[in-house]
Amino acid sequence: MAFPDILPELKGRLPQLRGRLIANQSLGEFAWFRVGGPAQALFMPEDEDDLAYVLRNMPPEIPVTVIGAGSNLIVRDGGVEGVVIRLGRGFNEVAIDGERVTAGTAMLDVMVSRAAQKAGIAGLAFYSGIPGTIGGALRMNGGAYGGETKDVLIEARGVDRQGNIRAYSNADMGFSYRHCGVPENVVFTRAVFQGRKGDPEAIAAEMAEIKKKREASQPRNRTGGSTFKNPPGHSSWKLVDEAGCRGFKVGNAQVSELHSNFLISLDGATAADIETLGETVRARVKAHSGIDLEWEIKRIGNSV
Repeated sequence: MAFPDILPELKGRLPQLRGRLIANQSLGEFAWFRVGGPAQALFMPEDEDDLAYVLRNMPPEIPVTVIGAGSNLIVRDGGVEGVVIRLGRGFNEVAIDGERVTAGTAMLDVMVSRAAQKAGIAGLAFYSGIPGTIGGALRMNGGAYGGETKDVLIEARGVDRQGNIRAYSNADMGFSYRHCGVPENVVFTRAVFQGRKGDPEAIAAEMAEIKKKREASQPRNRTGGSTFKNPPGHSSWKLVDEAGCRGFKVGNAQVSELHSNFLISLDGATAADIETLGETVRARVKAHSGIDLEWEIKRIGNSV
């Protein structure tokens, strides 16, 4: 489907716009599932000032949605109304100061962990096992292999819906398991992490072990990472297994045979196939164990 073109109105309000603004841009190509509809308008800001300018001057009734690397994302087939923001080259720097690492939020988690390793900074190796960006790690309190964002974050910086640039301490972030309490309409732009002095070779070995474990236990197909959060005292994959859902299919979407907390987008899959599969798995787990699984994957947009 195609949305009405809102670019003429937006560009008329934004004469000093420097980033890219594209009408009806397919979002499926940005999502790891490789499915989904278009953005009514996709905005890729040049830098933080450009982002703040656009948010400050955009009509408040236009919805804003932020996406990152698309690794933990379902874009529904009907697309996303309003403006979708995707950060790029103006937000992908890494700087080292002593044992602190400052990273733009478009940086892939693994690249930040590599920069820290090369600088002999320990404590950030767990990021090498998270398939996403620093922005997503902030929004989801991303964690893996014994570490979480809340353990290492000093400060995050972002732009709110009114175009104000704000700083958030670790306490301000309101972190809990796979959750951040900062309003959804804040677009994170930068983060400062605290590491500790370490041996580059030892850190590299730790990262290699994480990579080995990940490749042995997680599918490499078109997937969206961990589908459901782990309920207290339980592992989601085990609950899915016990409900008989390993390998289960809906349309052209399938629960992974390798790791049953991963969904796979097979050839010809739609976003509806994937989301329906996830909801069917949730219902079967609820019927079998009485436990409600909560989505970890973010779902955006309209159904067809």
